[in-house]
Amino acid sequence: MNVLVVGGGGREHALVWKILQSPKVEKVFCAPGNGGISQIAECVDIEAINIRGLVAFAKKKKIGLTVVGPELPLTLGIVDRFQAKGLLIFGPDQKAAEIEGSKAFSKSFLSKYHIPTAEYQIFSEYEKAVQYINEKEPPFVLKTDGLALGKGVLVCSSRNEAYDGVDRIMRQKIFGDAGNRLVIEEFLDGEEVSILAVTDGEGMVLLPPAQDHKTIFEGDKGPNTGGMGAYSPAPAVQEKMVEMIRDKIFSPTIRGMKEEGRSYKGVLYAGLMMTREGPKVLEFNCRFGDPEIQAILPLIETDFVDLLMASVEGNVNALSLKIKNEAAVCVVMTSGGYPGSYEKGKIIHGLDKVESDVLVFHAGTKLKGKEMVTSGGRVLGVTAVETTIEKAVEKVYSAVGKITFDGAYYRRDIGHRALKK
Repeated sequence: MNVLVVGGGGREHALVWKILQSPKVEKVFCAPGNGGISQIAECVDIEAINIRGLVAFAKKKKIGLTVVGPELPLTLGIVDRFQAKGLLIFGPDQKAAEIEGSKAFSKSFLSKYHIPTAEYQIFSEYEKAVQYINEKEPPFVLKTDGLALGKGVLVCSSRNEAYDGVDRIMRQKIFGDAGNRLVIEEFLDGEEVSILAVTDGEGMVLLPPAQDHKTIFEGDKGPNTGGMGAYSPAPAVQEKMVEMIRDKIFSPTIRGMKEEGRSYKGVLYAGLMMTREGPKVLEFNCRFGDPEIQAILPLIETDFVDLLMASVEGNVNALSLKIKNEAAVCVVMTSGGYPGSYEKGKIIHGLDKVESDVLVFHAGTKLKGKEMVTSGGRVLGVTAVETTIEKAVEKVYSAVGKITFDGAYYRRDIGHRALKK
């Protein structure tokens, strides 16, 4: 069959790469794609939020399965529109995608179904948010209610930082309308991990746990980004803990969503904090993590298209997932200045010097003539697979050192928590 992948980042490059390995697939299209994706699939000039255009394309090309990468088209109802036209599509419908689209909904849902999470309050008025900060002790975690490209979270170690954060989000609108409502949470201490479940609304398959590196600077310092690197599996999550997470977090979430009339199909991504009291939910996402999926997909031996179709067709429990007994590490290379302003159009050198068994997933690139140039903040996700995380770290940084472009930046400590263990 023909498959359409929606999106144009590193996550979508990894999805295209994995889907192409299935013998069930004849051709893969990607809308809009990027420079790297164009080398292995046919890119289509349709933006991910142009749902009408995507539906028309899928009908014209007789697409057998559409896979949605980013969260925005999911929250805008792309799944509902495709299903209304009889087209198979992987992902949650609009009502279910609200679990990521609204932090306020997500936190209220967690509270209602007694799923462990941080204490919180929701505010739509600036003055009341400030009053709450006056009454509580720092540190505070401020979260925009709406989508902010993974950057709408501020960790504030003092009241003054929190006052400034509330002002920037609710008055200065640094995240636009996403900050019309604000969630203020207690700060949870522990190690953060990402666990993704593929579900059909009843059964589920858990993918290998991963650990993202959200902040821009080494030592987990500085502002949040879309993700600076990831590795899988995460030693912070032992096998017995995975079963607890399945029973205490994923199962009640999937059951609760069904009870709410929001039956959840697709991938449910839980950002968890491993606290002394056990795992607690920091956030839910309704799509594959980026860059986590660049470290997870190389470890999956099962035909990935079988997994996607099992979710769409409702037979996930019949599937047995095979995982390699190896480790993968992904290092993200960014444009200088990211996550703030940055320049585009820088020529990327050295891609041809990278070892053939190292994966280079393109995020913000495009082809300009015969040159590959930068076109986004996160430019490349370089992934190495080895027998241990230590060996994968060594291998990936050897490859990253061969790639250059003007202003290139990357963290040199991806995997540091795993290496300490």
